[in-house]
Amino acid sequence: QVQFVESGGGLVQPGGSLRLSCRSSIRFFSLYDVGWYRQAPGKQREWVASITRSISTTYADSVKGRFTISRDNAKNTMYLQMNNLKPEDTAVYYCNADNYRGNYWGQGTQVTVSS
Repeated sequence: QVQFVESGGGLVQPGGSLRLSCRSSIRFFSLYDVGWYRQAPGKQREWVASITRSISTTYADSVKGRFTISRDNAKNTMYLQMNNLKPEDTAVYYCNADNYRGNYWGQGTQVTVSS
């Protein structure tokens, strides 16, 4: 059974930074496209950023220029560096891994941006 360990969430003031990590137990992690999603209270889950097997990155317009997604295949881990955080970034953040073998989700980590 695939497991994820997410960490790095918390409370931060507007303009601050956080780095989320998501370590997985997936075999052949390097063969998966991975990404981050978020869900704010009362809203649908939305895509935030993705990084493919070939290390191509894409971002939602709302986070472009502020967030950076990366991965370390040797550690089976993906990251999301979040800078210049805004109150509207407040949400539960989920990591995701996807390929023909399956689609897997982390348990989520809370990010709260508030003064």
